[in-house]
Amino acid sequence: MIVDLEIVRRALSEDVGPGDVTTLATVPEDAMASALMVARESLVVCGLPLAEAVFKEVSAKVESERLAEDGQRVNRGETLLRLRGPAGAMLTAERVALNFVQRLSGVATLTARFVEAVAGTRARILDTRKTTPGLRQLEKYAVSCGGGTNHRIGLFDRVLIKDNHLAALRHEPPNAIGAAVRRAREKYPKLEVEVEADTLEQVEQALLAKADILLLDNMSNENLRAAVWLVHGRARTEASGGVSLASVRAIAETGVDFISVGALTHSARASDIALDFETAR
Repeated sequence: MIVDLEIVRRALSEDVGPGDVTTLATVPEDAMASALMVARESLVVCGLPLAEAVFKEVSAKVESERLAEDGQRVNRGETLLRLRGPAGAMLTAERVALNFVQRLSGVATLTARFVEAVAGTRARILDTRKTTPGLRQLEKYAVSCGGGTNHRIGLFDRVLIKDNHLAALRHEPPNAIGAAVRRAREKYPKLEVEVEADTLEQVEQALLAKADILLLDNMSNENLRAAVWLVHGRARTEASGGVSLASVRAIAETGVDFISVGALTHSARASDIALDFETAR
């Protein structure tokens, strides 16, 4: 993980502002402490390098020892990080460091549950662009730590023709999908082209247009199976729309190549992780 110190500094600025008044008022400058970052539940770890960077940003005198690694599964009660240094700095950095690790571990843990649910099928779990503004790279990193696959990073790295694009081209020959794919190939010949299809008719149109990937949106499992049969390897297939842990296995068994899950990043619960101070002098 490459740590973006600008994100760390923005987070600290938001929380600390002109100063941590409680710590400044109550904790002597020369007080030292040690602390353990502990998992309060079973989870997939993510974000420890960020946490270390937060503590170091507040004080270079804080020493850290990683007892787990990003992407590792840990059980309740296991220690993730051991810290020692100025007590005041550790208290000031505590919440920001925990926020990063709790949030990213939550995304990684939820992703791992989806990946486990489709084990043994061909389907791979994809993330989406439904991320926290400014934290997309971190959240997509967390998805990869949970065993998921990153989809588009942004609007720039793949052509994805969706229903609203097609609505603007509804009168174009031979049809909106054909026109959109042709224009995309002409403008960005090196990029993959993906087309959203809501119906089997649109699947056929996208195949005729030679789209690379078909986004099968909100289709029933019956129609997903029919779409996979129509495609027959001529393009890759991605199922999307309202995917849950309860439904993802049945979707995977239709034979699709990918299943995109917005919930990985927009609905993941923060993991329960605490920082326990051991001693101070």
